[in-house]
Order: sequence, then structure tokens, then C-alpha cells
Amino acid sequence: MKILRTPADLKAALQAHSGTIGFVPTMGALHSGHRALIAAARQENDIVVVSIFVNPTQFLAGEDLDAYPRRIEADEKICELSGVDYLFYPEVSQMYGRDEVTVCAPDVRGYILEGTSRPGHFSGVLTVVNKLLNIVAPDRAYFGKKDAQQLMLIETMVNNLFMRVEIVPCETVRDDDGLALSSRNAYLSPEEREEALKIPRALKRATKLVMQGVTRSDRIVAEMTAVLEPLEVEYAVVVDRRFAPAEHVEIGNTIILVEALVGTTRLLDNVWI
Repeated sequence: MKILRTPADLKAALQAHSGTIGFVPTMGALHSGHRALIAAARQENDIVVVSIFVNPTQFLAGEDLDAYPRRIEADEKICELSGVDYLFYPEVSQMYGRDEVTVCAPDVRGYILEGTSRPGHFSGVLTVVNKLLNIVAPDRAYFGKKDAQQLMLIETMVNNLFMRVEIVPCETVRDDDGLALSSRNAYLSPEEREEALKIPRALKRATKLVMQGVTRSDRIVAEMTAVLEPLEVEYAVVVDRRFAPAEHVEIGNTIILVEALVGTTRLLDNVWI
């Protein structure tokens, strides 16, 4: 595995290859969810590239940019053991300059749900993903379904800008207790982690209701909210795959989403129906 620090070095290295390229963009603090993305890329491509970049433009003032977990030595070892060919680990100065061109999130879908409490967050996400895709020029890029709104917006950007890359959604990976894997889980105390389990329990309750034939969104959300108490719930919603509000669950076209604060940690999860 080669570690490269500049866009020019990575582009030059990749130009020497003729096979397909699979790309996994991350912010580091890698866990089994990331390893699953890397494994999918390794299985489907000749070359695998992983980036580690804690992107400052997607953090709002007062958020956890400085505290975001950074474990580069452990991350390097995970990438090496997972069969990564190139690890891209740039400095902020290599990715951003002054008077930047940026990508703006859609006026509606970029400012609902997570975008309501974090205005501008998704513009920062799309800007850095656009940069990374242009640097790597992959055939396929791999993203987890846990960050469903982010995934939808990246797919929208790729389609709207006629980009030559296939976005590959990958299933959420969970810990043994059901909690969706996230780098931010490291912030949780043992007591908070126990409280966080209410999130997958609420989604499990929603899934059970659908299996029992309940399709009304208001009924499903009400029962989820009861399971989530007393967490501070940012949202618990039922939407279609394009993130329009859905009054009823439609099998094959529905996502049920939760965002809640556990202590001071914001956690996301969802289930695709």
C-alpha cells in the first residue's frame, strides 16, 4: 500500500494503471463499516483507493471539528490489511485555497432533516466529494446507507453534473448490540451507549409494524417516538427514496429515518423498506 499526500501525486500514480478503480472516501477513525465498504471495492475493482480527510467545510461553528477522532496509525493498518492499494491522506491546504468554487446543496433536499439543524453542512459534503471524485476519477465510489440523506445528495450531484462514476450504496453495518457503527460512537459513555440503543430499537419497532401491515406514517412515527423517549429527537420521519415526505409506507420506495442527540453526540440511523 502506498500513502500519498497530494492530489498531483495520487493522480500521477493512478494514471499508471489501466484497470478499474474503486474509491472509498472517509474521514478516518475507521471501523468495520468502513472495512465493509473497502471489501466491496476490493471485490469489484482492480485498484482500491481510500481517502482520509476530516473536511472542515462540512462542520458548522461550534461543532466537533477539532475533537473529531483521528487515529491515523490504526487507520493505516486497517487499510493495509484490507488490501487497499493507495491511501490518500491530504492536508487541508492541499484540498482548499482562497476564493473557492463550491458546490451548493439543493435548496430543498439539502436543507431538510439533518440540513435543518446543520445549514450548509451538505454543501461542504458535496464540495469535498466533488473534489475527491475529480482527483481519483474512480469507476465506482462506495458510500454507506446509514448516511442516507448524504448518499441521496451525492447521487443527485453525480447525476446533475453528468459525472462519470457509479455510486454504490452499501448496507449499514451494526455492532453486536444493534447500534449502527459510527466514528462518533467513540464519544459515548457506557451509560450513553445504552441510551443510544433506543435508536435501533425504534427502527426495529417501525419495521415490525410494517411487517404487521401498518403503513400509515403518523402511526409508525408515534410508536418510534415513544421508544426513543427521553432522547432529544431531531427527527423521526418516513420519506420516499427521493426524500419527499410519505404519508404511507410503500414497499421498495421508503426510508424511515431517525436523528437523535445522545448526550451531546448526534447519531443517525435508518431502515430502508
